[in-house]
Amino acid sequence: MQVRTVDYLAPDCAQRFVESLRTTGFGVLKNHPISQSLVESIYQNWYEFFSSDEKHQYHYNVETQDGYFPQNVSEVAKGHQVKDIKEYYHIYPWGQIPAQLKAEAITYYQMANQLATELLGWVEEYTPADIAQHYSMPLSKMIENSVGTLLRVLHYPPLTGEEEPGAIRAAAHEDINLLTILPAANEPGLQVKGSNSEWLNVPCDFGTLIINTGDMLQETSQGYFPSTTHRVINPTGGRRDKSRISLPLFLHPNPDVVLSEHYTAGSYLQERLKELGVL
Repeated sequence: MQVRTVDYLAPDCAQRFVESLRTTGFGVLKNHPISQSLVESIYQNWYEFFSSDEKHQYHYNVETQDGYFPQNVSEVAKGHQVKDIKEYYHIYPWGQIPAQLKAEAITYYQMANQLATELLGWVEEYTPADIAQHYSMPLSKMIENSVGTLLRVLHYPPLTGEEEPGAIRAAAHEDINLLTILPAANEPGLQVKGSNSEWLNVPCDFGTLIINTGDMLQETSQGYFPSTTHRVINPTGGRRDKSRISLPLFLHPNPDVVLSEHYTAGSYLQERLKELGVL
């Protein structure tokens, strides 16, 4: 198993990208249209935000899940008992966002959503007909005007040696949504679980874009596109004292979208948020 890096400008990019999603649950794009200078600016500005006391003015709303989530309420991955070593901020265009950070966050949100629509179109184009018949509507239509698509800014703080035994930056988990779009972080650490249960490093060359399948795409494709287990491991050696900033966009369908005979997108999300302990 190998996560494939595909050139967005190559003529066979769409097919090769979808093949990588199908076989590994992950695909990596280079030469993609999202501005690297914008990503770098977001990393720097949000690092400064997480380093300040201002963050506590934006404590998250339980009902709407927007705002700042401190380390003491960080997620416990499904099947785990120990909280991840991270703090994060949930950005929705309609939610609370610090004024000085809002413009570039919304610009990125719109850019990534535009690319996401294209990627979902690729997935649909290369879905076999017997699988595609289970989609209740075109995949790109599922996210059209969705207010649930989430941009999360993650801060994994430097390690102090005081961490809870067994805690890592992000314990093994699968994502809930359709697709996750993630610019390569400023520090390595992302790993995907291979078919033989081995952990493989996901290519993270700065400037590339990492995309993975979420549980909702797995559900609506009857398992054809796997939602692969992944994690973020703790740094070692000289990297232990470095922060890691990460910027995943989680593509969520509108809540009334039918994923399968068992779930709508809304019912699936509520079930998983309760499992994570954030509802």
